[in-house]
Amino acid sequence: MGILNVTPDSFSDGGRYTDAGAAFDHAAQMVEEGASIIDVGGESTRPGSSGVDAATERERVLPVIERIAARLDVAISIDTSKLEVMAAAADAGASIVNDVRALRGAGARAWAARARVGVCLMHMQGEPKTMQEAPDYHDVVSEVSAFLLRERAACLAAGIGEEAIALDPGFGFGKAHEHNVALLKHLDHLAALGSPLLVGLSRKSLIGRVLGRHGEERLYGGLGLAAFAVSRGARVVRTHDVAPTRDAIVMVSAALEGRVN
Repeated sequence: MGILNVTPDSFSDGGRYTDAGAAFDHAAQMVEEGASIIDVGGESTRPGSSGVDAATERERVLPVIERIAARLDVAISIDTSKLEVMAAAADAGASIVNDVRALRGAGARAWAARARVGVCLMHMQGEPKTMQEAPDYHDVVSEVSAFLLRERAACLAAGIGEEAIALDPGFGFGKAHEHNVALLKHLDHLAALGSPLLVGLSRKSLIGRVLGRHGEERLYGGLGLAAFAVSRGARVVRTHDVAPTRDAIVMVSAALEGRVN
């Protein structure tokens, strides 16, 4: 899953792809490098962010989604929590909703069932503006697992197909360093919940904390985490760096499967 932030303030690449043409060119490059999904986001959810209104979000993402849908052979996901943006993005060509709030907004589950879109349900403690101020868990692995199971059950009850649901533990979303490490260590437990597991570890502060690196300097650490995550059962890897991440995933998959090519 290649990340395409069409925002001025995302933590790693904010401001680079606010022009629809530049955004499309980057999407095309990621597809060429091996992305199966382009994840388009029009609102930053980095720690401390305040959010934007639905109209602003639509203005940012719709021209990009329409252009990608018309010209590239790739699945498109919309990274949003707003029902109005989900619906407009689906009309424009998106087929997946990637929601940091796990489709808990009013009407979101019912709409997703009617629209027959894929959904990614992510765990987040708190809200982006304050989520990193004092994250607190008794047992982060059990609590995140329970949340994901509960929200998946709610989606199934709303009529969303089981095959349409992926789960994301939400690395860096309301988690201190020790919580992220515990989730990584026990990623196989999360993968055993029964739905495809998505991980977003690209350029995260977890890497900076361990290696003392910033931004794009975190590539190699991210590749190590991507390979580790796949070895522990992750099935979708969300990344800024498609080509090297794909190579890492292909190699670890070949080793796990005993393939020679």
